[in-house]
Amino acid sequence: MNGFINVFKPEGMSSAYCAGLVKRKFHLPCGHMGTLDPLASGVLPVGVGQASRLFRFLTEKRKTYVAEFTFGSETDTLDKGGAVVKSGGRVPDFGQIEEILPSFVGKILQTPPKFSAKCVNGRRGYQLAREGKEFELMPKEVEIFSLSAERTERADTFRFVAECGGGTYIRSLCRDVAEKCGTFATMTKLVRTRSGVFTAENAVSYDELKESDAPERYLLPSDETVQFEKLILSAKQAARLLNGLYDEYPRPSGLYRVYNEKEFWGVGEIGNGGVLKMLAYVRG
Repeated sequence: MNGFINVFKPEGMSSAYCAGLVKRKFHLPCGHMGTLDPLASGVLPVGVGQASRLFRFLTEKRKTYVAEFTFGSETDTLDKGGAVVKSGGRVPDFGQIEEILPSFVGKILQTPPKFSAKCVNGRRGYQLAREGKEFELMPKEVEIFSLSAERTERADTFRFVAECGGGTYIRSLCRDVAEKCGTFATMTKLVRTRSGVFTAENAVSYDELKESDAPERYLLPSDETVQFEKLILSAKQAARLLNGLYDEYPRPSGLYRVYNEKEFWGVGEIGNGGVLKMLAYVRG
């Protein structure tokens, strides 16, 4: 059995623990895509069986986050789980926030938080930060496709919706937005509502999955998550492929979803000369 379970991870739980529920339900190897911090909630795609092999072929990488930034103080982790290191900052007015948001849209340089999994000389940033070591992380280019803000019931807190590419740190965005406004802030809430083709609408809650006696009903078919054109093999062509014999196909070069008649086999690539090479088998 192969496919994806899109779990809506609750706040206060690690991504690994959340994915562990899927493993226990199916008694199969499982792997998750795109780690969420324990203090965040939201969609966590988990590959069941051989489906994890397809993660690298998911072409839609955009992610959407809904976050709340509370202005006036900053923690060492840039979220509510850290120790306050700055306080007494002013709260910007909503007009100022709206004015500076366009400067964060597009390809920008962003410095990751020190409390992150980024490596420095072979060690994770969060390990060095916990030990009180001084170190610097290099800025990296990330892409933010859209960014908007709205007021909340609290005067010091604003809600932001960011659509961005992989590798973007919303905690860093919180720090940088505040800095642009001449103050500081802490991310006090984070929800991932979309990760590529996986959305909050097609997710199952952790508790619902935990209580289910039929977890397979939440399984998303492997081939529906991969956006390449179909290549359907005959039974004879499929048998030859399994035996290491390569046929030529009159198709343009590129990646394809490969089927043995109606059964999805995985992702293959047609190279120069029309020869098909399988890159990831997802069968059985």
